[in-house]
Formats: sequence, structure tokens, C-alpha cells
Amino acid sequence: MQKADKKNTPEKFRLDKWLFAARFFKTRSVAAEAIERGRIHLNGARVKPAKTLVVGDMMTIQAGNYKYEIKVLALSNKRGSAAIAQQLYSETEESRQQREVIAERIKARPGPFFTKGRPTKRDRRKIMRLKDHL
Repeated sequence: MQKADKKNTPEKFRLDKWLFAARFFKTRSVAAEAIERGRIHLNGARVKPAKTLVVGDMMTIQAGNYKYEIKVLALSNKRGSAAIAQQLYSETEESRQQREVIAERIKARPGPFFTKGRPTKRDRRKIMRLKDHL
């Protein structure tokens, strides 16, 4: 059984539950899957979803194109609003700068090339005429 203080927050908490409460993942099962795949490192080591999390732990989270390096500031039983979730951790300045650089690179990339699909009968005739003239 977990020991609780006056505010009913535990001193230790499961990693997958905390990642869900801190809003890094939409569901607890997605958080557990990310941990199993090695996208989450706690204090520099790979861990399992049931690993006990303690205030002060350093964590590296690879989510999509972004990599977060965070320090656990608080533990929570419940998933709350985004403002509450941001109070559970602090991100290192270096990590924040790296994410901004990656975001700029993604914005600078050209978007996907969309076509109209198959050419219409009229378009096919134009293509055939063009090929005949070459």
C-alpha cells in the first residue's frame, strides 16, 4: 500500500500512471507501451511501466519528433487540466531549446504534395495531344 501525506498524494507512484496524469500520453496504456518500447528513460536507464517514481527523478521522454528532459516536481493521483499537469514537472532549458529548433525545422519543411487524383477525360486528351507534339 502506498503511503499518503495530508494532501492525499502518494510519496511514490507508478511511472505509467504519472505520465498519463502529466499529459504526456492520452491513455495509460499508450504510456505503458511507450515505456516498453524504450522511449522513456528514468535517471538514464530503461524502465518498466510499474517502476516507482519519486519526486526529484530525471526523465527523458521521446514522444513523436520531440525529446523532453524533465525533472519530477510532484506526484498526482488524477489527470487534471493542462495547467495542473505542468506543475508536476519542470523541463530543462536545453531540452526546451532543442524542441524549438526541431519545431522550426518541421515548419520549414515543404508540405505534402497533393494531386487531384486521376485525370479526367479532358485532361487525358490534353496529355495525349502534348505527347503527340513532342
